[in-house]
Amino acid sequence: MSGVHVDSFGHGPPLVLLHGWALHSGIWGPLREQLARRHRVHAVDLPGHGHSPPIASCTLDGIVAAVSSALATEGAPLAVLGWSMGGLVALRWARLQPERVERLVLMCTTPRFVAGEDWPHAMSAETLARFGDELHIAWKLTVQRFLALQVHGSEHGRAVLAALRDQLFARGEPSRAALSATLGLLATTDLRTEVAGIAQRALVIAGGRDTLAWPAAGRWLAAALPDATYDEVAGAAHAPFLSHPDAVRAALAAFLDGQ
Repeated sequence: MSGVHVDSFGHGPPLVLLHGWALHSGIWGPLREQLARRHRVHAVDLPGHGHSPPIASCTLDGIVAAVSSALATEGAPLAVLGWSMGGLVALRWARLQPERVERLVLMCTTPRFVAGEDWPHAMSAETLARFGDELHIAWKLTVQRFLALQVHGSEHGRAVLAALRDQLFARGEPSRAALSATLGLLATTDLRTEVAGIAQRALVIAGGRDTLAWPAAGRWLAAALPDATYDEVAGAAHAPFLSHPDAVRAALAAFLDGQ
């Protein structure tokens, strides 16, 4: 057993939900109940987050292995929805285990979260490094600042920030070691060379005002994946499923329920 906590409910084709950094699966709120009307939803707490204990090898492959093990009894091919950091996990999982992952939804994610000479579609490495430095000094304040960055520019930023803060410690405090390790993953992971080998059908959803996973990165991802469509939610920042739930539900229904 992997020890990864999974809340499963509903009936229908299986759908796995993977959340973002420092949060847990409770963040999906009403969306997961609505999805459960047509799907067997598996809402995962990633290692070191929510009710899931940390794992010894908190690498991207280690997280994929732990999540896959936790869902080993689900025999049907999976649709996987990864938001933000969860999208990195979803991409690597699809690459490593294509026989298990049948379909991908990549929401406000990017193959590389930091900018470089050949990748202008992201925040600066210095900005993310500051979060890492501050994490060791005042980790709760650092996480709160990261949440504020997620709603920057959103049409409904104040309400979304309140929802994020309300959920932050609803399942206890995340592992500080896991926070540091996974923030390191955001700073160092670059999956651009792997994307062309991910053949599963995919839907890339971007927030038009996202300053963490830029819309340009989402457009690049959708173009680079062999079988992907792109949907941009106007007025949304990094959490469109909270700020613009109707638009997200419509996009998910058209993709997940289609053939």
